[in-house]
Amino acid sequence: MQTRKDIFILAIESSCDETAASVVKNGREVLSNIIASQIELHTLYGGVVPEIASRKHIEKINQVIEEALQEADVTLEEITAIAVTYGPGLVGALLVGVSAAKAISFATGKPLIGVHHIEGHISANFIENKELEPPFVCLVVSGGHTHLVIVRDYGEYEILGYTRDDAAGEAFDKVARAIGLGYPGGPKIDRLSREGNPEAIQFPRAKVDGSGYDFSFSGLKSAVLNYLNSCEMKGVEVNRADVAASFQKAVIDVLVDHSVNAVMEYGFDRFAIAGGVASNSSLRAAFEAECAARGIAFYHPSPIFCTDNAAMIGVAGYYEYQRGTRSGYDLNAVPNLRLGER
Repeated sequence: MQTRKDIFILAIESSCDETAASVVKNGREVLSNIIASQIELHTLYGGVVPEIASRKHIEKINQVIEEALQEADVTLEEITAIAVTYGPGLVGALLVGVSAAKAISFATGKPLIGVHHIEGHISANFIENKELEPPFVCLVVSGGHTHLVIVRDYGEYEILGYTRDDAAGEAFDKVARAIGLGYPGGPKIDRLSREGNPEAIQFPRAKVDGSGYDFSFSGLKSAVLNYLNSCEMKGVEVNRADVAASFQKAVIDVLVDHSVNAVMEYGFDRFAIAGGVASNSSLRAAFEAECAARGIAFYHPSPIFCTDNAAMIGVAGYYEYQRGTRSGYDLNAVPNLRLGER
């Protein structure tokens, strides 16, 4: 009896400020997941500087690829295909990963597969949740994206809602900067919020007219800034923990409300979260409680697979490979690529 040949995907991710490479076996088994983070470098500037990020990717890309292959104990000859993030993201950063992937594909003759970054985040849920299969609803929340998506099948998505302005993670970073926490804002607000009262300040929960599933966080961000300015003008001492906790609860309330309503309205019984903000402890706890109360199975990746990484790109690349997706050597970086576009 002939056994199925194993499929090894070498994946590359460089959409923002992490240079990452991974080897994924048969779509669900991560053999290596190497990440070279630039957080300390960009902390000096209070956020990601695109030109600096691109230069650092150039320095690290070959190193992380070699390390990923070594840790997986796999050679380039054994690799089935090369998957790479080609959008959305910072154009210069994306180009480094795309160029490396094209070079390896050309040199080895292995198929090249361009992967959408958000598809990667969604696919991160398949790594540790072996039983999870489409269809289900997924909320992608990160520094650059807030998407509420129905995952119809592998590689098939229907966007129910998205942010009309700031992404959730972007709002976290801006508020963190305003209260003097610095960059990156998400983890710092998460930690400080544990010391604060989430009911201390009533910040607004924005609704978008005409859409029950779209998000808007710019008004909330402005409300926090106005509160801080008002306190300064009145000479009132600001309790940073209360501000952080109240702001975070306002974000979480909207994310949970929209997501659970979508799951119930469309008749699903499975829900997943993904993206950097998905590692927020209060967000996870809120979804766990609400999903348990509604009889919804709740899935989420471990924090290492929430932030940008190449393992998630390898998983998405595997399913795209199985669907017959192949990219040519004219594959280019597409910084504003929409989910579902090719």
